[in-house]
Amino acid sequence: MYVNETIRTEVFKILESLAPKDVNAKNGRQGMLSWNILVMGVLQLNLNWDYDRLLEMVNHHRIIRDMLGCHFYNDNVDSHKLQTLKVNVSLLTTDVIDQINQVVEKSGHKALNKTRKKR
Repeated sequence: MYVNETIRTEVFKILESLAPKDVNAKNGRQGMLSWNILVMGVLQLNLNWDYDRLLEMVNHHRIIRDMLGCHFYNDNVDSHKLQTLKVNVSLLTTDVIDQINQVVEKSGHKALNKTRKKR
């Protein structure tokens, strides 16, 4: 999904809609990248993790930190905080995930049709 520019663009448009309209991104407390919200939300949903377990894994699991673009060897810089995680990951509702699934599914059908036509 991330390496396909078309899918990535459509997914990020959906994720941009998560930000409240009245919030200025240049002011206030630190938020979270849309990609991180997606990765963490999918992990939480699919693995049925509570926020404490999610926080532990995103701060200390090497592969998850790689997916988030965090450097494992520098824990202090990229550590996520519980409240920031709760506020941001809770923005990823089932409706948003359904929209993303539709984009990915549509792309999968296109790829499958191209493969079938080549045979």
